[in-house]
This record gives sequence, structure tokens and C-alpha cells, in this order.
Amino acid sequence: MKVLLTGASSFTGFWFALKLAEKGAQVTAALRGRAYEGLRAERVRKLAAHAEIVPDCAFGSDAFLDLVGARAFDVLCHHGAEVGDYKNPDFDVAAALAANTFNARRTLSLLRVRGAKAVVVTGSVFEPDEGAGPSPRRAFSPYGLSKGLTWTTMRHWGETLGLATSKFVIANPFGPYEEPRFVAQAVACWTRGEPVVVRTPHYVRDNVHVDLLASAYAGFVRKAPQGAGVFGPCGYMETQGAFAGRLARNLGVRLGLKAEVQLGEQTDFGEPLARVNRDVIDPAEFDWVEGRAWQALAAYYKTH
Repeated sequence: MKVLLTGASSFTGFWFALKLAEKGAQVTAALRGRAYEGLRAERVRKLAAHAEIVPDCAFGSDAFLDLVGARAFDVLCHHGAEVGDYKNPDFDVAAALAANTFNARRTLSLLRVRGAKAVVVTGSVFEPDEGAGPSPRRAFSPYGLSKGLTWTTMRHWGETLGLATSKFVIANPFGPYEEPRFVAQAVACWTRGEPVVVRTPHYVRDNVHVDLLASAYAGFVRKAPQGAGVFGPCGYMETQGAFAGRLARNLGVRLGLKAEVQLGEQTDFGEPLARVNRDVIDPAEFDWVEGRAWQALAAYYKTH
């Protein structure tokens, strides 16, 4: 299977590309830029051993249209999206939608002419009406709103042009090569001999090991030409306080650290109290071993 993937320099995109290649797909990674720094640069360097890198090839650009017009792909995996400051209430929904779907009709038309069968769009549990949780399931933020509108637009053009169009919904992935967020913060606190403080312990979220998520993604893409629908794999569905405890139990001993957790008094309830994915997956289907994943994460933080 020949896969054209956008957004491969991102944390999840990097893992998706690796797993697709591991399962035998020929992956072409169209990147928006050419020169990257820091963690993103490290991901791109590692990615080059597993996928064909096409720099300066943003979705819908002239370079991207030239690529899809000249090459034959079986599936377009449209993972890239405008993220920016995704929690900012001033996030520009219209600009993000325009960038995410730029020249979508032309792109999908060219792909169809060249024999493509399917489009897989990455969605987010932060979108309106996605996942499971208290109603109404509104968007978490303007960013979540832009993701929902992107899916609606891509599905419209995909179905109109005769391409099987599916959505893979991401919750809260964590793992090696992630941008510094809660897990990195926790490890940093423990390394200094300090407890990590969980400021929103009551939020119920769906945290998933990124390598398991990526394995599910690779399997989903394989089914895409037959029509894979909408799929959102679950991970650890629990409060953020409980997840912090899980991190402490699984990383503390492996890192040789005293991993203490303090639950703060939550005062911020600006997001929905609970939002999780719907689809339970069997790790054995992907030969995935939980302990091995925790060990890999600990090994990563020993060197980063």
C-alpha cells in the first residue's frame, strides 16, 4: 500500500509513519517546512530512515498538487492541521479551516484520477459531538471546532469525488518524542526530588500510549479502501489524578525515582468534565505489551 501522509513531523504523525512503514506500507511524508529545530528536527531525522521525505510540500500547495498529480497513492492520510496555541480562545478557526482544507477538491480529484481509493482524516476527541461524555458534547476550544469543520469539509469532497472517507479520532496520546507536557513535567519534578502537582485532578480523560495508538492507526488505514468509518480507540479512561498515579507507579521504579503525586484543589472547570473515546481495542491484536511500552518510555526519559 502506498500512503501519502501529511503532518508526519508532529508527535503522533511521526509514530503513525513509523507504524505504517513497519506494517509494510510505502510512506511518503509531505512536510510543510524544510528546516526544523529541537524535538521536531529529531523526529524528522529518525523518520527519514522509514519514509520518503518531501519537504516544502504543504497540503494543497502547488508542490503538493504536483506531487499528487505525478504519483499514484492508494490512501491519503491527512493528519496535518493548524494547531498553534490550541488552547487560546482567540485561535483563528476560519484561518485554520482554510489551511487544513486548502485546495481540497483539486487535491482529491487528482488523487482519484491517479487511482487513490481512500482518504483518512485525523480527528480529535476535542471536536464537537465527538467521543463520549456529558451532553452537550461541545468543542473544547476554537481549535476543536476547526478540527470538526475540517472533517466535515474533507468528508464532503471525499464522498462527492468517490473516495472512501474515514476518520481516526485521537484522544490524549503520550510517549517518547512528545512535546514537553504533563508526563515530561512529572518526570522533571521527580528528577528534582519534588512531587508533581496535578491541578485538574477531576477531569476524566483518555490517555493512550502512542505506540498502541499508532498500531491501531496502521490497522485502520489498511481497512480504509473498504470504508473504515469513524474510529476512536480508547486508552486509560480515568481522572487526571488517577492517571498521574499510574505514571508514578510505572515510571518511578523504572527510573529509580521517588515519584510523588499531589492532587491540587481544582478550580478550573473551563473544559468538559469528561471526554473519552468510544472504541475499546485489544492490545494483543497488535502484539502490544503494556510493560514493554512503559519500559520504552522510561528509557526515553533517561536520555532526554
